[in-house]
Amino acid sequence: MKSIKRFLACILSLTLLLGAVSACAFAEEADEDENYETGDAALDDPRNADGIGEKELLVVSFGTSFNDSRRLTIGAIESDLQAAFPDWSVRRAFTSQIIIDHVKARDGEVIDNVHEALERAVENGVKTLVVQPTHLMHGFEYNDLKNALAEYADAFEKLVLAEPLLNIDRDFDMLAEIIVDATNDFDDGETAIVFMGHGTEAESNEVYAGMQTVLREAGCANYYIGTVEAEPSVEDVLKKLQDKEDYKRVVLRPLMIVAGDHANNDMAGDDDDSWKSIFEGAGYEVVCVLEGLGQLPAARALIVEHTREAMAAAGLEVQYE
Repeated sequence: MKSIKRFLACILSLTLLLGAVSACAFAEEADEDENYETGDAALDDPRNADGIGEKELLVVSFGTSFNDSRRLTIGAIESDLQAAFPDWSVRRAFTSQIIIDHVKARDGEVIDNVHEALERAVENGVKTLVVQPTHLMHGFEYNDLKNALAEYADAFEKLVLAEPLLNIDRDFDMLAEIIVDATNDFDDGETAIVFMGHGTEAESNEVYAGMQTVLREAGCANYYIGTVEAEPSVEDVLKKLQDKEDYKRVVLRPLMIVAGDHANNDMAGDDDDSWKSIFEGAGYEVVCVLEGLGQLPAARALIVEHTREAMAAAGLEVQYE
């Protein structure tokens, strides 16, 4: 009976997760005839090995098919977590099955989805499972992950879900400082530094306005936040830049963990509707920096801190380096 219940729970939760895959992810992965180079998948560690032990730290990401960015962002986060918590086995899971399937078909790299990773943990006899998402916020993806983990509540002696990157006021302040430090060489008074977020229909979309407020209150007047799929839109950001009339140059960077399809195509692509083309069409010189937040050591350190806090709140004794 337990096996049947677990099977049905897996099917139900998997259906929910697949239903949450966004149209943008489908667009990213649907084209099998890619005409761009994403890097060598062989350099990436999918972290799907058995022999886990009793303590596992599962890092859950939406995922990306851009191999170099995956290694330099998600892979770097996983490596930092393994270094910080050497007594734990760090493993990977992606929530986008489309990305998982695409990477497997194209590169032969096998990445676990959430349920495969959880079943692997059960089969390996994991007793304590800590799950650290690389999501930016408490959006649909985070809630779906939370629901999926609830189906496994009785499978482990202790199951802990840590917070996404932006959770409390401290996180906003720290991330604002991190992105300013990464770009302050551009801040010459004639350059607008624009970060592209994903955007969501969930209430958590307010994090973008929150980040904008934090930047303004910190005196970072030349920093702007926009989103691909929600508000503020690129048109909203462009109007703000034109209202100021001082800018000659625009620097574009993703406010996302990875520099994947949105960064390479929606932000820096050559199509007429890319952010690069829109700002160039408005008369600005445009510089695109294809670097995800996961490439910034301080941003990764903030994620590591969320893991430490989750472990401490759960009463876990950890060796933290």
